[in-house]
Amino acid sequence: MNPTAQTSRPSERELLLTRVIDAPREKLYRAWTDPEIITKFFAPKPWSTPRAELDVRPGGSNLIVMAGPDGTEFPNHGVYLDVVENRRLVVTDAYVRAWEPSEKPFMTLTLTFDDEGGKTRYTARVTHWSKEDCDAHEKMGFHEGWSQVTDQLEELVRTL
Repeated sequence: MNPTAQTSRPSERELLLTRVIDAPREKLYRAWTDPEIITKFFAPKPWSTPRAELDVRPGGSNLIVMAGPDGTEFPNHGVYLDVVENRRLVVTDAYVRAWEPSEKPFMTLTLTFDDEGGKTRYTARVTHWSKEDCDAHEKMGFHEGWSQVTDQLEELVRTL
């Protein structure tokens, strides 16, 4: 894990990752909003992201498919709640598309991209529907997995 990454659990339903990345926020935002780019960093290796469909606008849906090392696919559906170009993305899995509720809401992700001395303070704040969901996400490896994905993102944006 990159020593500059900081992960924490600020409350019983929230997990947080923040890091200063040596890239302009436009590149980080683009990586999260371009379906071809997001597939290159979204899953911690040896997992992969075989496909992504993104309709990046408030109310727009997304589908990001992760695949385990054995090829088993795990579709992740969500809806964008807030989109501020190059500054913030808020997406939730409470809906699968066009305000169609999901069977089991798990989390809302707020990504922020803030200028910091020519670099970007990248923050991923994950708020869960319950303490139990947050506990489960933490046990699934949030701190290690999201840190690794952020390493992958940081490496990738250098090439954009």
